Amino acid sequence: MMVLVDTPIWSLALRRRKADVNPREQRLTEALRELIEDGRAQLVGPVRQELLSGIREEANFKKLRDQLRAFEQVPLEINDYEEAASLNNQCRARGIATSAIDVLICATALRRNWQIFTTDHDFSRYATVLPLKLYSVI
Repeated sequence: MMVLVDTPIWSLALRRRKADVNPREQRLTEALRELIEDGRAQLVGPVRQELLSGIREEANFKKLRDQLRAFEQVPLEINDYEEAASLNNQCRARGIATSAIDVLICATALRRNWQIFTTDHDFSRYATVLPLKLYSVI
């Protein structure tokens, strides 16, 4: 099964210094490496944009941009955006606030029957309403 990798996981692997990573984060980084090697890690444009945003030095921006270019980008379709809006409405009806990017990630994964790999706890809340498959690292 393919796995849509969210911003916190990519950021941990590509933007953090190895010396600053704790054992749990090392396991997450290793899991991402395995997904990449298996050809199962998926990247969407909004995640790419989040990763590249806020980088102050142009050289660091270009380095990360070039690293990310190694990954094909999942093409998003009009149905992904419409489904994201529907998912947002479902969550809000149950009192769960969302963000546009988060529900777009959910819609993209759900429409393709993919798992989502993230450390963002909001996705656990979304999963109480939506039939998400969250990728877990033991």
